[in-house]
Amino acid sequence: MLPTKRQFLHGVSTLSLSGGLSGVLTAGANAVELPQPGYDAIADGPFKPTWDSLIAGYKTPDWFRDAKFGLWAHWGPGCVPEYGDWYARKMYQQGNPFYEHHVKTYGHPSDFGFMEFYPRWKAENWNPEDLLDLYVKAGAKYFVAMANHHDNFDMFDSKFHDWNATRIGPKTDIIGRWEKAARQRGLKFGVSNHSAHAWHWFQTAYGYDPEGPRAGERYDAYKLSKLDGKGKWWEGLDPQELYTGAVMPLPPGITTIADANKWHEANDRVWTEEPPLHNPAFTRQWYLRCKDLIDSYNPDLLYFDDFDLPLGQAGLDIAAHYYNASVKRHGSVQTVLNIKPQGTPRGGYVADVERGFRAEISPDPWQTDTCIGQWHYDRRIYDSKKYLPAAAVIHRLCDIVSKNGNLLLSIPVRGDGSIDSEERRIVEGIGEWMGRFSEAIYGTRPWQVFGEGPTQVGAGMFGESKQKPYTPQDLRFTTKGKALYAITLGRPENGQITVTSLARGSKLARGNVKRVEALGSTAPLTFRQDDKGLHVTLPDAAHHDIGVAIKITGVI
Repeated sequence: MLPTKRQFLHGVSTLSLSGGLSGVLTAGANAVELPQPGYDAIADGPFKPTWDSLIAGYKTPDWFRDAKFGLWAHWGPGCVPEYGDWYARKMYQQGNPFYEHHVKTYGHPSDFGFMEFYPRWKAENWNPEDLLDLYVKAGAKYFVAMANHHDNFDMFDSKFHDWNATRIGPKTDIIGRWEKAARQRGLKFGVSNHSAHAWHWFQTAYGYDPEGPRAGERYDAYKLSKLDGKGKWWEGLDPQELYTGAVMPLPPGITTIADANKWHEANDRVWTEEPPLHNPAFTRQWYLRCKDLIDSYNPDLLYFDDFDLPLGQAGLDIAAHYYNASVKRHGSVQTVLNIKPQGTPRGGYVADVERGFRAEISPDPWQTDTCIGQWHYDRRIYDSKKYLPAAAVIHRLCDIVSKNGNLLLSIPVRGDGSIDSEERRIVEGIGEWMGRFSEAIYGTRPWQVFGEGPTQVGAGMFGESKQKPYTPQDLRFTTKGKALYAITLGRPENGQITVTSLARGSKLARGNVKRVEALGSTAPLTFRQDDKGLHVTLPDAAHHDIGVAIKITGVI
């Protein structure tokens, strides 16, 4: 039998998040001790768990503004099937391609539920040191590891959740090992927390086939209890703590796939950041798990996969605790908290734009997160060679940095802990360009305009699939000290770069150009400046197929 480390009962019926408790949570006649009295209280400090306090007191740390480029391991048990994103939800939806793949490959979800992937996630080929050596060579300045996903499984030595990687699957502290390897290499370390939506996202596991020979038979989550684990690999664990409890199961009597899908879309697919009224214990446990993650690993960055701080007051409490803990350690806030606000960010965090862009320079630092494939590893992308190429990554990075942003890029990791040969080739290609031109990226700030050129960039999340490819005529500008950098988003044509923003007499050109260099060489380049722009001639050795960065002095 697996020993129980969990310090929390699902029977808790009241919430007291920011006020702290005396060290004991009461659930009927049962009392469960916290690791120590007051563990649930937020750290003392200048930040209070209110929006006004967060907005007034938070300032993005310079390390993040200087870093510009991070890499992400969005990796966990959901990568074992190698079939892409949201497998744990979609495998329970009859008619969905994920369901069809699951039945054909593993069996019916009443017999083989998602929890059966956990012991198959062994990470047998995972070498975090090797991967982070590769990522450092690629130019990453910070590294983020997924701590949990919507499948509600913790990839760390969790004090409050028995379903974690130290007990099941790899039987090691995934986050702890990532953290150690990252810090040994001088990288800032971050974690991503996606679990706040598990309470509704995972409710498909309580459903059933509306059609076919097993119509009406409930899936595994609905049937399993702790007692059913006797003699099995999960003996001593309660599946209901993993699947979050049947708070919103598909109601009986639905007889068509179309009607079942309609019900899911109207109910458990609804993306809300409010705490579940019928499952307050989930909110309380989420708070304790997230606080444990912060206190145990001291992440420099905490990414929430949420459109607002998650779960109402619980999210505000975590933000205040996170910032106060940083003030205690560093004397000032040196941490970054990411959420994905819809509309204008209110402040108090660093806004993230998932798989998207901004059209103009942002007055506040921000971040785009994206992936070269699916978030969870998908073997089909490797087989079809459809990963985002290194050139496209670099072009996005340059556009984002020119607008006061950072790029957090996920490299999908296979269930065994390795990346495939195509991914390694792409990462190496990113590193080759960064090794030569990154002076125009790290530690820079925006210029008066972000760039010039024919390609329009749309603002907002999830818009990258609509973005047209950049051209060599598209330039992006950054600055550092007295230097202006101009980066071409493609190989310059005919060995010439023309910067129209620096036409003689332009309001943007505050002086005459004195010197132009191609990064990677200190030799001056031939140029002329007229009323059409700055015209720069590049020697053959200065070219690069992805694009070229030139350094211009005299105009700032």
